Amino acid sequence: MPMALTKPVFLAGLFLSAIAGIAWLAMDTVSDPTISFSDLDGWADDDHGKALAVFQRSCAWLFRRADAGDTKALETPYLAVCREAINLPVDAPHQAREFFERRFEPYRPGADDDPSNGFVTGYYEPEVDGSLVKTEVFSAPLYRRPADLIKIDDTNRPADLSDDIQFARQNPDSSIVAHPDRAAIEAGALSGQGLELVWLRDPVDAFFIHVQGSARIRLSDGTAMRVGFDGKSGHPYTAIGKVLVNQGELTLEQANMQGLRKWLAANPDQRDEVLQQNRSFIFFRRRDADHPDDGPIGAGGVPLTAGRSLAIDRTLYPLLMPVWISGLFPADNGGTEPFRRLMIGQDTGSAIVGPARGDIFYGSGREAGQYAGNIRHKVDFVVLRPIEADHGR
Repeated sequence: MPMALTKPVFLAGLFLSAIAGIAWLAMDTVSDPTISFSDLDGWADDDHGKALAVFQRSCAWLFRRADAGDTKALETPYLAVCREAINLPVDAPHQAREFFERRFEPYRPGADDDPSNGFVTGYYEPEVDGSLVKTEVFSAPLYRRPADLIKIDDTNRPADLSDDIQFARQNPDSSIVAHPDRAAIEAGALSGQGLELVWLRDPVDAFFIHVQGSARIRLSDGTAMRVGFDGKSGHPYTAIGKVLVNQGELTLEQANMQGLRKWLAANPDQRDEVLQQNRSFIFFRRRDADHPDDGPIGAGGVPLTAGRSLAIDRTLYPLLMPVWISGLFPADNGGTEPFRRLMIGQDTGSAIVGPARGDIFYGSGREAGQYAGNIRHKVDFVVLRPIEADHGR
């Protein structure tokens, strides 16, 4: 997710297999924590039962990985923690709080005495109208993943391909080259392949669905479908808000989602040129939830929960890590109000980079988007590391 406009995602589902290959928690790369739970502003006032319910969903996913024989899942200290958590009642906040305090230790990345060490944005799941066939009204496509798109890592990266490229095109002769970027695709680079998944009214809606990484589409026949991330072109993400600020078109305060949409609507002749500054292009697949009230599936393999699911840097942290977020956020009356909440890392994003960077999932639809688009705030960002049995309290 960000504002989710600084992250082209969420990267829903793609990393289900890749997550098992990263460090579940870099336990040996950080110093011993020098803070306690009593140091966390508002900790005692949160409903830890709600955080526990979200954590249990991630635990169920971890159990499935372990049952499948995944070595990393079997070795992570989260497995023992989850075995205890899964049986706890979620309607007993004090018991849930005791669990988190007993089985985890708080660590503040960066300066331990800096309660504004982190930065968070917000993201959401857009809801828009669409059609499964192209019409005069619905002519802006979301694309399926091309068959020649492959994941790039150090084992298959060509020498002439930049280190920051994570996806590329594999030619019939097995050579690997950069995939077409946004401008090339919009000019027809993928035409004739039948990759159009669904058609939308507005290319700006399609662009922001790329940014968020998922969407709920209301189809013209009265049904609905969900789409989620299934790969990207591999080119670096560029926030168009930053582009317009650097060009003097918007102030930093105006460069939220509402401000960007307003500028794009007022400058249709410059729209495509600005959107194409973000060369990253996202591919989708249908990802309908098991239950209509569930949120979209995040990169951690479970439905996201509004206000409790957090996108984090997956290269540093596991996608079930509890994180304490505390800060002052915009209020409905135009002022600010405290946001103090235990959240669970269940998603990731290309622009969510760094040990104290997060993106808060706000839910689905226009109202969620309005909240998410206004979140760009410094916070106290505290990660909770599991205490392993051999040195538990």
